[in-house]
Amino acid sequence: MKARLWKGLVALVRETYTAELGEGSVPRPLMMPLVRGELVGLISVPAPEAGQDAHAAIAELANLAAAAGADEVVLAWETRDVATACELPVVGPAPCVNVVLATPDGHVLHSFPYAEQLLCHSPEGWASTAPDWQPAPAPQPGGELIPPIRAAVGRCFTPVELAHPDPFGVTVGRMEQDGYHISLSPAFAR
Repeated sequence: MKARLWKGLVALVRETYTAELGEGSVPRPLMMPLVRGELVGLISVPAPEAGQDAHAAIAELANLAAAAGADEVVLAWETRDVATACELPVVGPAPCVNVVLATPDGHVLHSFPYAEQLLCHSPEGWASTAPDWQPAPAPQPGGELIPPIRAAVGRCFTPVELAHPDPFGVTVGRMEQDGYHISLSPAFAR
């Protein structure tokens, strides 16, 4: 991946997470698949519902990348939020936004720790915070991924086998019906 594109995608992730924290919401995992250096779009997991399997919802992010024939993916998540949703122990720095760049040949894990700055409390009890980004540790080629992220990365490059003339369009439609938020770049929009 070209350095300029990588920096732009990381900036987009940080801006997205900053905005969500500022609104008092929990940042959800998001994925940006690429095909030959061109961004397919952005997909994020649906809002959690009671009894929903967060692990499966995160792993299923890979369906869009696989249907598009992605050769690279960028997957981002917040350490504590995914650990809580998936009932896993917190691994690595927290709070922290993690971004993995994956290809069929492997992955590199990037961590962006932050301190939370309280902005305000709402009458309903939620807190609005802003990240104070801390120095990032060195990227970790082949760094350990938690199970739902490892599952998503592992499925991104497995071709989708649908008996349909437009497997990408069908996949997008099904995922939108399941509550995934998908924003496609113009070259991939239906």
